[in-house]
Order: sequence, then C-alpha cells, then structure tokens
Amino acid sequence: MTDTRWTSNDLPSFAGRRVVVTGANSGLGLVVTRELARAGARVVLAVRDVARGREVAGQIAGNTEVRALDLADLTSIRRFADEWTGDIDVLVNNAGIMLVPEGRTKDGFESQLGTNHLGHFALTNLLLPHITDRVVTVSSQAHRRGTIDLDDLNWETRNYSAAGAYAQSKLANLLFTLELQRRLTATGSRRAYSAHPGWAATNLQSHSGNRLLGAVMHLGNTLLAQDAATGALPTLYAASQDLPPASYVGPDGLLEYRGHPVLVGRTAAASDPEMARRLWELSEQLTRVPSTV
Repeated sequence: MTDTRWTSNDLPSFAGRRVVVTGANSGLGLVVTRELARAGARVVLAVRDVARGREVAGQIAGNTEVRALDLADLTSIRRFADEWTGDIDVLVNNAGIMLVPEGRTKDGFESQLGTNHLGHFALTNLLLPHITDRVVTVSSQAHRRGTIDLDDLNWETRNYSAAGAYAQSKLANLLFTLELQRRLTATGSRRAYSAHPGWAATNLQSHSGNRLLGAVMHLGNTLLAQDAATGALPTLYAASQDLPPASYVGPDGLLEYRGHPVLVGRTAAASDPEMARRLWELSEQLTRVPSTV
C-alpha cells in the first residue's frame, strides 16, 4: 500500500518567496530552514548567535541570510524590525526555551514567557506591515497543562514552576494565534496558524539545570521521540498548505508524540476568544508594542 502521508518532499515551490525563521540555527528551526531553502525560498535565519547562524547557513543549499535577533531583548527585536525592508511571505515563530531555571529577560519578563510568547508577540506586530501571507507559531502539547494568570503572568508572586511557566507560554502561543487570526480576518486575507512537533529529539530539553529531569528527558528522547526532521513536518505543513483560519497542526500518532502532520485539537482554554483578547491587550502593555492589526 502506498504511504500517502505528507512529508517534506510534498512541499510546493517557494521560489521567489521570502521567509523568516526564528531560532533557525539548530533543532526544528534548522530543519525548517533547510527544507524551505531547498524548496526555493530565500530564508532569513533570525538568530541570537550570528556566528553560529553563519556556520549553519554555510551548510545549507539554497538562498539564506543571517540576521541577529534576541527574543529575550525588546531592543534587539525592535532593531531587527527597524532594519527590515521588503515583503515577508511567511514568518515562522519557532524559537523557544523549555523547562529552564527561573530567570528574567533583559526587560524583566519571566524568561520562558518572555522568549516564547512576548518576544514573538512583539516581533510579529512590528513585522506585520511587511507580512503578505501567514504567521506560523510553534506551540506544544504542554499547552494542555497550562493556565494563564493575567494577574501574575511573569511569576512575580507565585512560587516558580519551570513546567508551569513553560506550559503557560505554550498556551499563550495558541491564544496569540487565535486573536491574531481574528484581527487578520477583519482586515484582509493573511493567515495565522500554530503547529507542534510532538516529542522531537532536539537540544531544547537539555537546559533544565536539573540532573534528574535531564536524565528523564534524555530517556524520553531515546524511547519516545521522533527525530527533528519528522518533528519539523507540522511547521512545514502549516507554512505551506491552505488550511482553515487559526489551524493547529501536529503529528498523527499516539498522543500526538510522533507521526506525520494533520490538523489536531486543543484545549478549551486554548480556544477561549475572551482570554485571547485579554492576553493580547496585556501583551501590548508589557512590550509597549501596539497592535498593527
């Protein structure tokens, strides 16, 4: 029987299209960059470590460019946006950190929320006048364990939980996509999608600072995870296919840990339009980046 499941070989041509991928120098972002460049896109690697980004770009066949971007620093985000000229067909909000010890971004945000959500919120709004087609934001199955505390979004009064903070940031990614799509629909035909990789074996899980958790994650990577090339498929699918508004793409296997890309469900909390609106407004206040839609 022929396997008809979608793979990166099914990518349409991206010739003449310009794509920005955050966190493009390793893991899922590197695969997404490599495959879109192979399909003909001009891909901008938006990375914190420019030297590493140039090293990686030199190993990718296709048209690539490296630009500095630190999502934990609003000054860096504004500089990236201010220096941008021309159209962006697709923005892939891929970069992220996971289960890290308590910390703060340069602007005082809890580090996982600041990097995973607020950084991408600011970047997207600042670049939106240039975006012609779609925004794809990478979330996680961890959103199912997340709650949004609008009164303490940055964990200033609660006892810090690395897992709780990560789950909140991933729930925020989905709510951001929901509200962004609502606003885009009201103003034109651009699209907002989310994707998650399932359990992909990348270096994302290696920064917890907890030896026991690190051992558990390593074991999971060995026994349960799929490789980064397969984990990147949902993002590539969302970046290239004609999907319903605010679609969420993930793997088709058991518990969405592994497999090929399909449309998947999300929690009721991730589908709450009122919370999405309130989070958007609070994100505007925190980042001091007004909405451009």
